[in-house]
Amino acid sequence: MAQKADVLVTNVALFDGEAFKDETYDVRVEDGRFSAVEPAGTLEKQDSETVVDGTGHTLTPGIIDCHIHALVNNAGSLEGFTEPFSLQFYRGVENLRLTLEAGVTSARDAGGADAGVREALERGLVRGPRLKVAVTIMSQTAGHGDGMLPSGACSPMLMPHPGRPSGVADGAQGVQVKTRELIRAGADHIKICSTGGVLSAADDPRHSQFTVDEISTIVAEATAQGRRVMSHAQGTAGIKNAVLAGVASIEHGIYLDDETVDLMLERDCVLVPTLQAPLAVIRAAEAGVPIPEAMVEKARRVAERHRESVAMAHQAGVRIAMGTDAGVGVHGQNLEELELMAGVGMSTAEVLRASTANAADLMGDDSVGRVRVGNHGDFVLFEGSVEEHGVGQLRSVEKRVFQGGVAV
Repeated sequence: MAQKADVLVTNVALFDGEAFKDETYDVRVEDGRFSAVEPAGTLEKQDSETVVDGTGHTLTPGIIDCHIHALVNNAGSLEGFTEPFSLQFYRGVENLRLTLEAGVTSARDAGGADAGVREALERGLVRGPRLKVAVTIMSQTAGHGDGMLPSGACSPMLMPHPGRPSGVADGAQGVQVKTRELIRAGADHIKICSTGGVLSAADDPRHSQFTVDEISTIVAEATAQGRRVMSHAQGTAGIKNAVLAGVASIEHGIYLDDETVDLMLERDCVLVPTLQAPLAVIRAAEAGVPIPEAMVEKARRVAERHRESVAMAHQAGVRIAMGTDAGVGVHGQNLEELELMAGVGMSTAEVLRASTANAADLMGDDSVGRVRVGNHGDFVLFEGSVEEHGVGQLRSVEKRVFQGGVAV
């Protein structure tokens, strides 16, 4: 990521993070950042820069995925019990590369990647999106993030290590201490579970976890240290508890109702739908991945309800930011989420805004997500007119990905 380049893209259709622009543009990146965005024909080539003819292409900001698990593959699979502990880190290198090549130039890890993964990216030791990390998932005992199984064995998906402490805590004092431990470990944000989930053996997505007092304590502690809280929240009561307690975003939001949607609007709480996630579990099981049947059945049960809830939230005007839950699904297929968002009624501009500007705002990073002077020169060139043809084919059309002006 330390490598930088100068590039000039000419005569390109532009979605700047907020809206499609009426005319074509010339876009320049110098020293890794956007330095000029002007009407086509305005900018002349400089000696040091590479010129890319953008005719017939659409330029968007680099896509931002607000919910990935960079060190996780085939979440819920029983294969994890037989794999060496350190394999996750080597797989993570490949996962991050695939994510970047898909067009995702920034991402928010929702559990698994620790501070060392973030630093490896910053130093340019591995290739991948600009990454903010939760380190691990905070959960109550017997909650969605508690890896202890009914058999007494501990699930290997997010096993603790020195850079990734256990996220299990109970009671106001317990969660306060745990939040501080995660911040000490380098967490950029705090990820909690306020409901059960699909890929956990002993709970139900509809059941709430952590009390409002516990979540409020987590939010207060995180806020005091300049962090935001994201909540895995699928059941209605647990969604409501998290919003009332002040979390920044609801992840998944499967069982929304009118009251919780109104509450999200009132509190300006963002929805990160991850529509890919339950579909990915079903596909993996059908492909022969050894996932316990109880988990697969939960995924089948929630998939359609999930779509209905996201459509309802969108129609009501809830702010939406893109997230895939990659790691549950296959890394590098992140742009499928854009297709799925369009499938619940979001316009092309709304989908792209959710995947760029809205996502950057949720992460609290105004240096990405918009094509504007001073921001990181992260962008994607898609073949054709995205405004005209929509996002349904973005995974398959020719594209070029640039991060800091460097072609990926």
